[in-house]
Amino acid sequence: MKKALVMVMAGILAVGILTGCTTSAASEEKGIYRIGIVQPMDHPSLNQIRDTIVKELDAQGLGDKVEISLENANGDMSLLQTIMQKLVGEGVDMIVPIATPSAQAAMSATDTVPIVFSAVSNPVEAGLVKSFSETTGNITGVSNSIPVADIFELSKILTPEAKVFGFIYNSSEINSVASIEKAKAYCDKNNITYKEVSITGTTDLQQAALSLVGEVDAFFTPNDNTVASAMATYSQIASDAGIPIYVGADSMVIDGGLATVGIDYTVLGKQTANMIIRIIDGEKISKNPVEQIADYANIINSGTADALGIKIPESIIDNFILISK
Repeated sequence: MKKALVMVMAGILAVGILTGCTTSAASEEKGIYRIGIVQPMDHPSLNQIRDTIVKELDAQGLGDKVEISLENANGDMSLLQTIMQKLVGEGVDMIVPIATPSAQAAMSATDTVPIVFSAVSNPVEAGLVKSFSETTGNITGVSNSIPVADIFELSKILTPEAKVFGFIYNSSEINSVASIEKAKAYCDKNNITYKEVSITGTTDLQQAALSLVGEVDAFFTPNDNTVASAMATYSQIASDAGIPIYVGADSMVIDGGLATVGIDYTVLGKQTANMIIRIIDGEKISKNPVEQIADYANIINSGTADALGIKIPESIIDNFILISK
């Protein structure tokens, strides 16, 4: 999705909160707080976070007090640094980077403008903060690390016959690598076999998935931005082969994955918006250490389950949201 289209869509969602860029002087005279929201690419998870932040700021009464610029690198990671430098040059009052690559680019662009990230699974490993409890610079935010062990425990219930897992992920995404390492540790501890294929972009996904067909009983992919943006391809290959996909995010289940105990991006967006509001109201970054997402999403795609011949046990239905797509 092109930047202009993104801005139009967000404007429809939250009329009044989004305006075009104005000069710094004009904004200051009006008492407007200027925020740049930046995402690395266009896909449902990241869009959901962005739209939720915009709507939540509006719902909290900031519609006429905040000016938001929406920026999208459209999958070109090299553009993120340029986008951040542009925002800093325009004199924004805050940068809200969505996902790890955006947050790292924001951090390298400024050490003075407040940065509130969203959807960074491993902010310590990414070099953004020293620890969750210690925020000493100009950056904080909300982490979306996933409960990997819980996902595999769920797989024991839904597909107990699955003995070999195929891991597909982008090896350049720190968030994915960290989650895959947790998955390997779990599998090693529980005598589960796994095979992995890493990709560098969406064009690699089809070949990666096909290479594991016939070799694995189930797929596992964490909250990986690259894979999430091409779930249609992934889920089609898995469905044709009769292989379930366990994933790290609600949107990935909606797009054909079997199930997750993972990220609810609406919850993540609201939590990020609340942190933004506190800082707008005058709280210091140092008083707002990095937060972990408050609630996980327990979701099963019953349509996918039916297509794969998987029966969802009555004992867990009450604890899960069932969708059929």
